[in-house]
Amino acid sequence: MTRLTIDADYLAKILKKLLSIPSPTGYTDTIVRFVAKELAGFDLNVELTRRGAIRAVRHGGTHLGARALVAHVDTLGAQVKFLKENGRLALVPIGTWSARFAEGARTTVFTEKGGYRGTILPLKASGHTFNDEVDQLPIGWDFVEMRVDARARNAGDLAHLGIEVGDIVAIDPQAEFLDSGFIVSRHLDNKAGVAVMLAALKAIHDEKAETPVDIHWLFTIAEEVGVGASSVLTADVASLVVIDNGTTAPGQNSDEFGVTISTADQSGPFDYHLTKKLKELCQTNDIRYQKDVFRYYRSDSASAVVAGADVRTALITFGVDGSHGYERIHMHALRSLAELVTAYVLSPVEITRDFQPTANLKGFTHQPIKEASPELSSDIESEDLED
Repeated sequence: MTRLTIDADYLAKILKKLLSIPSPTGYTDTIVRFVAKELAGFDLNVELTRRGAIRAVRHGGTHLGARALVAHVDTLGAQVKFLKENGRLALVPIGTWSARFAEGARTTVFTEKGGYRGTILPLKASGHTFNDEVDQLPIGWDFVEMRVDARARNAGDLAHLGIEVGDIVAIDPQAEFLDSGFIVSRHLDNKAGVAVMLAALKAIHDEKAETPVDIHWLFTIAEEVGVGASSVLTADVASLVVIDNGTTAPGQNSDEFGVTISTADQSGPFDYHLTKKLKELCQTNDIRYQKDVFRYYRSDSASAVVAGADVRTALITFGVDGSHGYERIHMHALRSLAELVTAYVLSPVEITRDFQPTANLKGFTHQPIKEASPELSSDIESEDLED
């Protein structure tokens, strides 16, 4: 077995730190600095794109056919739409999430002068005033507002505080780490994925493990708005494994325990051979797993491929109950994912043809097309079979 032992205490500790740093899309400088310093502690040279996406390369046997792992540091949030005459803020969401989960959230609005605390409330919030009308109010961003915890009785007061249209609003995570292993918090998508990557990297660093090819550790800053890994990949990367949340819900096969391997999302199927390899690594390393298909889901892989990256892509996830709301996961899934990451980066490269951007048919991959039967097993072509 090639999986390495994961420091679960470090995983939980780093996740707590990540959750404590506000990082809605568009306001990620602080968390980028934190992750970059953590990577430097593993003796890696950290590179940042102009806007702050992170790349740290751990060198292996060759730079050809490099493997990349990616998670995103940005989270959902909100933005000031306008200053209301009642002294409150109209909001629009950053990313796709329901105002149902915004109601009652504690928040910070970040201005050029500093942050102000506040709460997102429905337009009719007082039970003593509106009685049943509170429950009859429709759900939507047009029906909530942010109450700023400062003297603000009108739009002028808000402007005097320095609050402007477009200011970013961060939502408190309200994280709880339970003795049972469950973690309940907002923004586990995808702070938990970042923690998984860092825990896997720590295990590899501590073991001084050698990998067959370079491994690119990537952290993106705008996945929640669809940009993701569109500009952080280099030409020598042949495969991209995304670490993000799975959708544990009725009608889905994801689970809060073990690894959930996604075979497709709304952008289409993931790479057949890379996905198969990850499944087989789970089997040979005794890592619990299940497979799922995600319908309303898009990740860093889609942004990379749309931007023109010719890479094999796969998605491995931790099951999340209540995704894009008040989320719940379990440490078992995070540890399992980190173990799979170590097994993957240490595993041999089978598709050596991928070392070159283009090549002839020799060494090209095979997919089974014959009807399955025991008699056919000996008839499968063996020449250049690579997965």
